[in-house]
Amino acid sequence: MAGQAALQEGWRDYFRIVLIVTKREIRDFFRDWRLVIPIGILTLFFPLLANITALEVLQFVSREGGAPIIWERAFPFLLLAVGFFPISFSLVVALETFVGEKERKSLEPLLASPISDAQLYLGKTLAAMIPPLLASYLGISFYLTLLYFTVGWFPHFELLVQILTLTTAEGVVMVSGAVIVSSQTTSVRAANLLASFIIIPMALLIQGEAVIMFWGRYPTLWWILAFLAVVNILLIRMGIRIFNREELLGREIDMMRLGRLWRVFKRHTSWEWWFFGRQRESLPRGLKWLGKAAGLYVQEVPGILRQARSSFLVVLVGVLGGLVLGLGLANEFSYPFNPGFYNPGPPWLYLGSNLRALALAVLLGSLSFGSMAVATLLGTSAVVTYLASQVAAAGHDPWVFVLATIAPHGAFEILAASLWTALTVRLGATFIVLSDDLTVSEAWLQALADLFKVSLAVVIPLLTVAAIVESYVTPLIVSWVYGG
Repeated sequence: MAGQAALQEGWRDYFRIVLIVTKREIRDFFRDWRLVIPIGILTLFFPLLANITALEVLQFVSREGGAPIIWERAFPFLLLAVGFFPISFSLVVALETFVGEKERKSLEPLLASPISDAQLYLGKTLAAMIPPLLASYLGISFYLTLLYFTVGWFPHFELLVQILTLTTAEGVVMVSGAVIVSSQTTSVRAANLLASFIIIPMALLIQGEAVIMFWGRYPTLWWILAFLAVVNILLIRMGIRIFNREELLGREIDMMRLGRLWRVFKRHTSWEWWFFGRQRESLPRGLKWLGKAAGLYVQEVPGILRQARSSFLVVLVGVLGGLVLGLGLANEFSYPFNPGFYNPGPPWLYLGSNLRALALAVLLGSLSFGSMAVATLLGTSAVVTYLASQVAAAGHDPWVFVLATIAPHGAFEILAASLWTALTVRLGATFIVLSDDLTVSEAWLQALADLFKVSLAVVIPLLTVAAIVESYVTPLIVSWVYGG
């Protein structure tokens, strides 16, 4: 009991210091009228504009004889947009969290205070979150009041909770990303330019949520909320990991040392020569390349896969999620599918398509700390499950369909995609996984080099074989099983 009480007291002292930093920042924010007044005016202006838009939509629907469901679906989206705008233009507060104080020469005393980097970072992050979220809640409340007294509309409780939680999650994600940008740049100008990498993805997400709302698929919003919660946890962990007050004070200008980065990448792409314990000089000159290849397949690739074994769990979760998604879509949407229809193409077409899908996985994984790298594999799993379900609904054996049309080449593709996806998850996770002996950039380059070696040794050969099988072997099997 005494140990537990001491632990609780330690946590209270820890967060007490965090809240002291937060209170100081919030107090300084509300003292600056040049920030408070414009944000307040814009926060109240957008609800008025949205209300005018809602009235115009209502009048248009009534004049054209449209269904009331059109404007009923438009109101929730406008409510979400009203909550998003104050966060977007209040992002300047988060962008100036560290770099703004550095330019004003007011950061040195705070960095010299006897608090940890994590406490300082969390305190500044909380302070940057509270004003934008308060402005967002104010805008939503004002807009709801206008809607209620002008058109008599008010959302039901679940929809209101969804909008408030989505607005909060989006605001926290944007602020967390902005604070990371502020802690890693050397000027407010650079931070404002990099803010586009925060605003643009969130604006695209808002557009996707608009489509979901207009279709009335409101339960899907809970999945988006869960995704945003995971992203926020990753962003906060990443920010705490890479924040260093000494580097922040000592960094004067951002420089990209391409030569050094290339040397680090080149060092990690090399591997040891190996050939059944023999010395390199004991083999004829024409066979020495076998030692290099043996070193890649016997030592490098197995060692890389052992290091990425935890990433394979993420891949497994993605595949299982695709199975569940495919079954859900099959139960909701039906499509008359003919299992005997197969139109083969040339091998290079299949190989190029698979390589583009894997490149997309790398891009998504790098932008989402590895979490979105499983999207392509999840989509493939969902499509296969959906087609097999439709084949079963048409009275055919789904297992015969899978074994005849997908398994011949799919066995090679699934293995290659699983290896690639696992290493891509590891590549994206280097930003948040702690490493004692490597910096963030060095850990990322090492993971990229490992991905390059495994793709050279295993992934590309497997995809090449899969393309040849899909072009020449699978059509013969389909013709033999289904005829024609």
